[in-house]
Amino acid sequence: MRTVAFLFALSIGVALGASGRGGEPRRGVIDSPRVHDPSTIIRCKGRYWIFATAPGVASFHSDDLKTWTRGPRVFEEPPAWIADVTPAPDRQLWAPDVTFRDGRYLLYYSASTFGKNTSAIGLATNATLDPDDPAFRWEDRGIVIQSRAEDPFNAIDPSAFGGDDGSAWLAFGSFWDGIKLIRLDPATGLRMADSPIHALARKEQIEAPAVVKHDGWYHLFLNWGFCCRGVRSTYEIRHGRSRDPAGPYLDREGVDLAAGGGSHLLATDGPFIGPGHAGVFEEAGRTYLGHHYYDGDDQGRAKLGILPLEWDADGWPRLAPTP
Repeated sequence: MRTVAFLFALSIGVALGASGRGGEPRRGVIDSPRVHDPSTIIRCKGRYWIFATAPGVASFHSDDLKTWTRGPRVFEEPPAWIADVTPAPDRQLWAPDVTFRDGRYLLYYSASTFGKNTSAIGLATNATLDPDDPAFRWEDRGIVIQSRAEDPFNAIDPSAFGGDDGSAWLAFGSFWDGIKLIRLDPATGLRMADSPIHALARKEQIEAPAVVKHDGWYHLFLNWGFCCRGVRSTYEIRHGRSRDPAGPYLDREGVDLAAGGGSHLLATDGPFIGPGHAGVFEEAGRTYLGHHYYDGDDQGRAKLGILPLEWDADGWPRLAPTP
């Protein structure tokens, strides 16, 4: 099933390596940008955009979800507050996510040091994603949430989403005590002053949440395993769902993700290694799963993947078969 969906994804132009198993050519192959931790795909003026881990936060755009071109960085220089809250910060800004609300784009991103939880999630806003528009300008709005060495969580890997009642939420987390959730002020995009930290999912190796609404459910996608090891990466995508943004999120077997549950969605398949950092994009009745993977045919380099999803009769997501 995974291989069938994988090949279908290639036929719509998913960016992958040069050859398939046994040396057979892959269908629909194009050059892939080297992308790690891609954001949810979003549209602006008919063009698709993603953002990704890189110095200053990288951007890429496409007119057809097939050919992706590098766009401008979000920041030429990192915001000054990063040096104050993150000792010895990594030169890269990690795992951005982007959403559109009330006439502006909100981009959440992480500043941290690998393997430590002295981290913070920041927010930048823009009226447009079109760099040729005179209104184009990223404005840093500061810290959304911060974690310190004594905290049981890690403030990285943000995923912003809205509730049916107009509320705004941010899921986040990596390792430590798992995936967390806070409520945002819809007017500012920052954390609401009285927002508690909710626990959504927990496991020894867990990170990279993404929450999407579909048919009355909030679906939580996340990663188990290790990233960033090239062909030795063990990432796989799991999921659960809830009627409430704050949970509990249960898997297909009814196991709470906060108690280690998580239904399987996507894992290593041949040279398609360690898929992770999911983002779900719905348009014109079709659903796509954006993610990165490590290309076993290209020295384990991280690349962008897009796979078609569908929803089964019980409302659970699954990879779409070849039509």
